[in-house]
Amino acid sequence: MRNIRTYQEVTHDTGSELLEQVVDQQHRLAERLTQVRSVVAVASGKGGVGKSAVTANLAAALAAKGLSVGAVDADLNGPSLGRMLGVSGAQLSDRPSGVAPAKSPSGVLVMSMELLQQEADAPLRWREPAMGGFIWQSTVETGVLREFLGDVEWGTLDVLLVDVPPGTDKIGRLLELVPDLDQMLLVTTPSETARFVVSKSVRMAREAEVGTLALVSNMAGHTCTECGHVSDLFTGDGDKRLEQETGLPVWAEIPFDPRLGTATDSGTPLVITEPKARSSQAILALAERVVEHIS
Repeated sequence: MRNIRTYQEVTHDTGSELLEQVVDQQHRLAERLTQVRSVVAVASGKGGVGKSAVTANLAAALAAKGLSVGAVDADLNGPSLGRMLGVSGAQLSDRPSGVAPAKSPSGVLVMSMELLQQEADAPLRWREPAMGGFIWQSTVETGVLREFLGDVEWGTLDVLLVDVPPGTDKIGRLLELVPDLDQMLLVTTPSETARFVVSKSVRMAREAEVGTLALVSNMAGHTCTECGHVSDLFTGDGDKRLEQETGLPVWAEIPFDPRLGTATDSGTPLVITEPKARSSQAILALAERVVEHIS
C-alpha cells in the first residue's frame, strides 16, 4: 500500500516549493491575526439554524458598542453575510498590505465570496483538473479561507467574527488555520435534530481546546409582534438537553421574530433598526458576554 506523507512529515526541500509556500502562508496568517484581540467563530454544524443572521446582528451589536469589528463569511458556496450587513455590490481594492475589506453602514468590515463574483446568480466554480475535482475542492476552499483571514487588510480589530458554514468538517478547517481560537459560539435550536448534530461540534471544539465555548439557542419561541406573547416553535427541548449533556453555558436565547429576517434581508440588522425588540435585546446581551470574554 502506497504511503502518502503529510506536510508535517516532509522535512526537506521538495523542489516544488509547495511546502515552503504553505509554511509562508501560515506565517502570514499568524502575523495578521496578531492585530486581532479575539477571533470568535459562530458555528453550529447544522444548517438552517439562523447562524448567519446571528453573526450579522452580533457584528453590528459589537460595532454599536464602539468596538472595531471584522466579519468573515466562510460559506464560500452560499455566501449571505455581506448581503445581511448591507455591503452587496461593494468594490474591493487591492493594496500592497492586502485587500481592503468592505465596510458596512453599521461600521463592520466584511469579507465575503459574494464580493468577488460579478454576477449575483453565478454559482461558485473552481479551476481544477477535469477529473477528480472533489480531491482539490477542500484544498482550494481552505486556501480561500486562509486568504480571507490572512491576506485581507483587517488592521487592528477588537473582534473578528467568522461565520462558519454547516458541517463539522468546516469547523475543523477553521481550527486548522486558527488553532488558538479564542471563542466559539455554537448556534442551535430547540429541535432534537439540531441537538444531535451540534453535540458533535461541541466535542470537536473541546478536543481542539477552544478557549471559550458557549451555546446560542436561536428561534427559542415566537414573539407575537402585537402582544409580545412568546409561544414555542418546536415541540422538543433539544437546546435544554444539549445544555445539560455538554455542561456548556447558554449565552443567549433568541426568540423567533419575522422582523429579524426582514431586517437582515434588507442589509440593516435588527439590533440597529429596532434595538428594543426581544430578539435584539437577546443579541445585545450576547454581545456583552462576548466582550466579557475577549482575551
